[in-house]
Amino acid sequence: MATEQLDRWNAQEAAAEAMIPIIGTLYRDKGVTILLHSRSLVNKSVISILRTHRFARQIEGEELSVDETLPFLQALRELDLGPCKIDLGQLVNAFRTDGAGRSAAAFAAAVLADVIGAQDRAQGPRDVVLYGFGRIGRLVARLLIEKVGSGNGLNVRAVVVRKGGEGDLVKRASLLRRDSVHGHFNGTIKVDTDNSTITANGNVVKFIYSDDPTTIDYTEYGINDAILIDNTGKWRDRDGLSQHLRPGIAKVVLTAPGKGDVPNIVHGVNHRDLDLSERIYSCASCTTNAIVPPLKAMDDEFGIVRGHVETVHSFTNDQNLLDNYHKADRRGRSAPFNLVLTETGAASAVAKAMPDFKAKITGNSIRVPTPDVSVAILNLQLQRESTREEVLEYLRRASLAGPLSRNLDYTAATDVVSSDFIGSRAASIIDANATIVDGDTAILYVWYDNEFGYSSQVVRTVQYISGIEYPTYPQIGTQAVREAALA
Repeated sequence: MATEQLDRWNAQEAAAEAMIPIIGTLYRDKGVTILLHSRSLVNKSVISILRTHRFARQIEGEELSVDETLPFLQALRELDLGPCKIDLGQLVNAFRTDGAGRSAAAFAAAVLADVIGAQDRAQGPRDVVLYGFGRIGRLVARLLIEKVGSGNGLNVRAVVVRKGGEGDLVKRASLLRRDSVHGHFNGTIKVDTDNSTITANGNVVKFIYSDDPTTIDYTEYGINDAILIDNTGKWRDRDGLSQHLRPGIAKVVLTAPGKGDVPNIVHGVNHRDLDLSERIYSCASCTTNAIVPPLKAMDDEFGIVRGHVETVHSFTNDQNLLDNYHKADRRGRSAPFNLVLTETGAASAVAKAMPDFKAKITGNSIRVPTPDVSVAILNLQLQRESTREEVLEYLRRASLAGPLSRNLDYTAATDVVSSDFIGSRAASIIDANATIVDGDTAILYVWYDNEFGYSSQVVRTVQYISGIEYPTYPQIGTQAVREAALA
């Protein structure tokens, strides 16, 4: 028995190894991103690919086998595909349901008919400028550099910071290279102090030193029609953010809640309603991005009468290591030594992301002595009674397919703790085992990496604004899937 298990494992490793060059070629040559239940397989190791297949147990109740996905991947390699995302998990599930009597190649060709020969839909590369290089700025940089390989995505061209003294560029490169929470940068970094550039995985990034956005002409650096991501939060209204609209900058995205009439965007919920002629946007806050997707999902299915959101949030750089002056009353107290009650604007921000949402939502926050990953507790009164089983099955399916599948995740593990979600790219993760449902009351526990998950939301929003967010196939329930089943 032991020998059989080892032989089986070795066969799975071999299949996963065979997948890696196909995934890389599809991405770099055709702009096709391969997903597995919304998780990208690009630049992943053999073990990571196998682990992602095993994760499907939580989604579908059974492990997804590489023996099923590899034939589809081999079939995709032979198709003349245009830029898109293809979810192998969804493709296999559609084949299980509707593919009787068809080969993997024939089924894939029929389901993906819309994107075959569609190379003309390629967009980019689109220039990106990062204004500020703190926690979110560096993680956004990591994500963008990771995605630059296809050549038709977002291209980080410059970072604007204030000069920090001697050795500034070397120190900033070090902070990008090593992170106490998120680990080492996945790749190589070279520093050229003479030209003020950092080259990360072949991506040359110019560092521009300035403390006044109105003094910069980005075209002098060969930057044009760029999207500027303001990670400082120094300006949050339209007038302040408009200072960034300098030569070379087409649009501005703020990584903090916008004030006044600045649109607050939560990808997956209201990004499709954007007026793309706008030039200034906000990605709201990490907590807003965490609570709005599950609120949207629950309201769509069960209706929400009212609710309260309590966030247990990791400390941030806004707080003090030791007791010291702070403009807020409690945040001046030592962050690593205390639980700190504080306010959150996330509840009021819900209305900006979901203007048709009528329920009253209140909220508060507790800052805790952990460096990353937070949890939001959503106490909701529903319009109809339900059961725990119904709510969880609905949320599990919402995390698998539909408009929130890239933003909403789900775990049925009984032993997870906050550090298990470091590096999660979801806006929020439903903890199934903590969920409580009693009649018309539902209490959801929602984990979120308030740094990496939020940064992933920022990148998704910028991709959409840039026209570089390609559709994901197969599009379940579409005419193509029905025709593939009947052909």
